[in-house]
Amino acid sequence: MGNVHVSALFILLLPLSVVELLDKWKTRTILSFILAIVPVFYVQQEIRAIYVLIAIYTFFTYTMGKFFHEKLVKKEEQLDAMRIMQQKLMKQINENDAYMKQSAYMFKLEERNRISQEIHDDIGHAITGALIQMEAAKRLMRGDQEKAEQLLQNAIGITQDGIESIRLTLKNLKPSIEQVGINRLKLYIDEFQARHDKRTMLTYRGNMDRITHMQWKIIQENVTEALTNSLKYAEASTLIAVDVNVLNKLIRIVVKDNGKGAAKIEKGLGIIGMEERTATLDGKIIIDGNDGFSVTTLLPIQQDEGKS
Repeated sequence: MGNVHVSALFILLLPLSVVELLDKWKTRTILSFILAIVPVFYVQQEIRAIYVLIAIYTFFTYTMGKFFHEKLVKKEEQLDAMRIMQQKLMKQINENDAYMKQSAYMFKLEERNRISQEIHDDIGHAITGALIQMEAAKRLMRGDQEKAEQLLQNAIGITQDGIESIRLTLKNLKPSIEQVGINRLKLYIDEFQARHDKRTMLTYRGNMDRITHMQWKIIQENVTEALTNSLKYAEASTLIAVDVNVLNKLIRIVVKDNGKGAAKIEKGLGIIGMEERTATLDGKIIIDGNDGFSVTTLLPIQQDEGKS
């Protein structure tokens, strides 16, 4: 068979057209490569070597381009799926947040309703009964003084019972200092952990009731400042631990991380403020930069322990 006389430039572009056409027909990769090489037998002798090189280069370039394009499309599909999943999760978080707020609001309403009903049933009835007794005593004051005194005494007794009922109701409503103090500390540490993406854990031991209101205030402020300083000095740390321990004669609060620490710690306004606050209750602050950064607050157990 004689040679086909066509433009050499056209022949050199032929492998790309063959590979692209066969790819659209979903032809297997090896077969596509063979078919792209076949026209070499129909081209001029002097350009056959160039044709083979261009065919091989075109085939591998096209195949690799297609491979990376498919990977890119797949990654984009995965990113789209992740975006959709993230949107769903954010929606769930917002819905859960709204549900929690609504639940908290409903709890407050129910608690207010319970208190209102309790005051109405116990205290309201007591005051109404005492008022009736006093009105009756007023009418009998001149005619039957003995009966009037008896009614007044009954009114006094009813009023005293009402006052006691009010006292008990308020006592039951008011949380203990320990509950307020430790839960406020837990809440702050949870917020700190979420805000800074740093694992932070709280442990506490001993009788928390022995910590007074003023001591809890200083503990809260010192822990807040110590966590801030820990971020400053806690290079490469993965954990910050807060420990509250009530001993026989003192309260020890330690904030410590597992980072590199610092050989020299400069006392800024924050640390000086901790020392001054702690000194108002005859306490002491210990700062240590060895084996991680740590701040220890020592507070003596007060004589009027547990009272604000």
